[in-house]
Amino acid sequence: MVRLLTLLVALSMLGLTLNIPAFAQESGPLKIEITEGVIEPLPFAVPDFVADNGAGAEFGRKIAQVISDDLTGTGLFRKISKDAFISQITSFSSPVQFADWKAINAQALISGAVSVDDTGKLVVRFRIYDVFADQELGQGLQLVGTQDGWRRIAHKVADQVYSRITGEGGYFDSRVVFVAENGPKDQRQKRLGIMDYDGAGVKYLTDSSALVLAPRFSPTGDRVLYTSYETGFPKIYVLDVASVGRRALENQDGTMSFAPRFAPDGRTVLFSLTKGGNTDLYRMNIDGGGTERLTVTPSIETAPSFSPDGSQIVFESDRSGTPQLYIMSASGGEARRISNGQGRYGTPVWSPRGDLIAFTKQSKGRFHIGVMRVDGSEERLLTASFLDEGPTWSPNGRVIMFTRETQGAAGRSSLYSVDITGRNLRQVTTTTGASDPAWSPLQK
Repeated sequence: MVRLLTLLVALSMLGLTLNIPAFAQESGPLKIEITEGVIEPLPFAVPDFVADNGAGAEFGRKIAQVISDDLTGTGLFRKISKDAFISQITSFSSPVQFADWKAINAQALISGAVSVDDTGKLVVRFRIYDVFADQELGQGLQLVGTQDGWRRIAHKVADQVYSRITGEGGYFDSRVVFVAENGPKDQRQKRLGIMDYDGAGVKYLTDSSALVLAPRFSPTGDRVLYTSYETGFPKIYVLDVASVGRRALENQDGTMSFAPRFAPDGRTVLFSLTKGGNTDLYRMNIDGGGTERLTVTPSIETAPSFSPDGSQIVFESDRSGTPQLYIMSASGGEARRISNGQGRYGTPVWSPRGDLIAFTKQSKGRFHIGVMRVDGSEERLLTASFLDEGPTWSPNGRVIMFTRETQGAAGRSSLYSVDITGRNLRQVTTTTGASDPAWSPLQK
């Protein structure tokens, strides 16, 4: 059972605590209540952004649509159809007719204006209103970017709306690196792809000449670690996202290295290395050298993930006879087991907030994505299917993306996302099969 969750909004820009009422006739502090996984989404309106000059006209509708899609996709907001609008926003500077928006139960209103300046840059201004309080939330903001980058500006606007209303950081202006899959199951071709968090703007970072696995972003989002089998043995590479240039990390002869992960400082890489039939955790400098062994056991240690402060590591080990989750100091040493339920646990990932660990669990013939506290308490399974695996966290720690594979000889892998309450399970649209997602931090 999901306990009562209340998101109270402290808007520092106003120095006030506001509330979003669940229904139009209610009053009081502005809040969103999530009870037993059921929520009454907040109704909002996003009219097409007005054009400050002729060159900006084509962008107003598209930007408003992306903002609407971002907010609706969270499950916390509900878009009001434009057909229901009584008022129209025809000028960014005109007063808002709050009574008209109240009449259609729009509890939040986002208005904006778009223009193209003399240098060809896209300029977007926007305001966010609490309709039932008859006031603007904070001050209006302006964003400037390239015309080709209009989608990213829209995501940034949506992040601002989300943050002001929920009190949490946004996650829309982020990207996901993943393994794009094509071909039949027994001859599947795989290459690295990168896209916006919502599946738009896909670009490919490698070709499909070699099997690739487990891409992972650097803390700044400019580099990606991944495992490649192009030499016949698993080997770790680091790739620059902008230039698509890459290099292999130092590897010992006769060994296999895989499951890489950046440390929070971006200077250290944590990974698994198999040598002499034994698999342990190691770390090394991203520039090469300084390799240090962190575990010394006869079991398989893999899938490591740092805590946000870099002081601890959670990982998967079968030292107890079945794959389970363990935590140890980032410098190695004694590890403590944190998974205590029935089943097999793997692919743990520490939340950016530091309070939860996401994992894959196999139990009674089903696969699950779940979360637990750092001490192993309050385990909660969020999904169940034929095969769910490989969770990755949104930058704000609110949403988990993962791989789901369908059953059968022609089984296809797809990406899904789910809220940490277990609500709002959604498929991420991709043009190919997709697996092994890794979510970037917010873009700068």
